[in-house]
Amino acid sequence: MEKRYTRLNDVIKNNNLHGIILTDGYNIHYLTGYKGHTGVVLILEDDRYLLTDSRYTEQAEIEAPEFKVIDIALDGYSKTIRRILNEKYCNNINNAEKLRCGFEDKSISYSQYKAFRDNLEEIVELVELNDQIDKLRMVKSKEEILLIAEAEAIGDKAFEHILNTMEVGMTEKEVALELEYAMKSLGADRLSFDTIVASGKNSSMPHAVPTDKVIEDGDFVTMDFGCIYKGYCSDMTRTVYMGDEMTEKQLEVYTVVLNAQKEALKCIKPGMICSDIDKIARDYIASAGYGEYFGHGLGHGVGLYIHEEPRFSRTCDVVLEPGMVLSVEPGIYLPGEFGVRIEDLIVVTEDGYENLASSPKVLILM
Repeated sequence: MEKRYTRLNDVIKNNNLHGIILTDGYNIHYLTGYKGHTGVVLILEDDRYLLTDSRYTEQAEIEAPEFKVIDIALDGYSKTIRRILNEKYCNNINNAEKLRCGFEDKSISYSQYKAFRDNLEEIVELVELNDQIDKLRMVKSKEEILLIAEAEAIGDKAFEHILNTMEVGMTEKEVALELEYAMKSLGADRLSFDTIVASGKNSSMPHAVPTDKVIEDGDFVTMDFGCIYKGYCSDMTRTVYMGDEMTEKQLEVYTVVLNAQKEALKCIKPGMICSDIDKIARDYIASAGYGEYFGHGLGHGVGLYIHEEPRFSRTCDVVLEPGMVLSVEPGIYLPGEFGVRIEDLIVVTEDGYENLASSPKVLILM
């Protein structure tokens, strides 16, 4: 945890701040250990405060022992922060020089920002931090990687279960329920996102919602699913075919997607730029004539939250470092026909990458 505080202190120094107000729940969890649903953190030069209400104060004291826990019941967050700052800096605050406090402008509602502004503006200059705190989570520790790997292993076992239970005649909702039940039975705390099961024409929608549609012979079925294990997420997508024979076009599209992923994976190593990895897969799909049917980014960081920095996208210039965990998920989606997506979760190593997913990617005929 001290390494995390050291990097946070670098943010404070680089922005010439007196302190930071944290409102993003994932960043609060990352920097304090507190997993409650409500809270604000105030970090000053020598003091750390975790503000919450009486529903969570006991939990906060247990999970964040290095923080002073304060119940905000009487004054609310912004007035409590003002009181703390007045008490700590009462001899230093004047109209000529305000305290500089960074805040997470990406995770705060307008009403909460307005409350901070209105109650703190006399003594505080609020400084936007954009994604500087989020980026502290980009490189995972060994302990974090082990938890993500365990979550992904649960997904692998759930996929094995679905291969033994899914059949023509089941609905998309029934398959999704089987996957979710399997993950929770295998030790998952909860889902890392809403499970996607899309069959036939529905599979052409990347984020389709499971419906009552019956899975039919000749359908591709795309399953995108993940779970949370001890706070950390997994993410995996597999596409299988229902039946014994498929069209040449279906086989071609599946093969292109799989090969595009393989080409990208071969180039993942420290020093590579995220956008270049995205381009490798994107160019391969375009060269096969399907470029306009791959619209989303190649992948995203995964950790405490299912979509983190960095990202394999056309606009991300982050340089890969050992310890970064990202999905690699090319897809082709033909409107009104079908879609194929294949997704693995990888961790960047000192000389390449390790694939945390072990489920087969060869075309499976059910």
